[in-house]
Amino acid sequence: MIETLEAGEQLPFDIAGQVLYYVGTCPAKPGFAVGSAGPTTSGRMDKFTPALIDLGLKGMIGKGQRSQSVIDAIKKNNAVYFGAIGGAAVLISQCIKSEEVIAYPELGTEAIKKLWIEDMPVIVLIDKEGNNLYDTEWLKYQNMYKSE
Repeated sequence: MIETLEAGEQLPFDIAGQVLYYVGTCPAKPGFAVGSAGPTTSGRMDKFTPALIDLGLKGMIGKGQRSQSVIDAIKKNNAVYFGAIGGAAVLISQCIKSEEVIAYPELGTEAIKKLWIEDMPVIVLIDKEGNNLYDTEWLKYQNMYKSE
């Protein structure tokens, strides 16, 4: 997507108001929309993410911490970062009701797909104000075990 934008071209879909799930779905078994669909580590996308948020991306779903540049872009653009549970790929796949390739089909599992999702178990890791569960909860944990 960034290569497309850097070439001065428009993305092949409107990213404004969308949520990206960092996942490469596995092939579906009969009767299912997708196979295993667990989140991938979001930090691998951090160098690309602020530009997409600036274009109107409203949310991301993945796992792991985000860089300060992503957190700043989240705050600037009122976006949000959701965490999906690593290791729950089969459970998550059951929440995906349909899948349609909408861009870059030549990339196989890395293609951009439109997913219809219902009741996916996620939590807000970084909210629109930059409150970061990785920081706030770690501090609570540290403070619980400090000796007085």
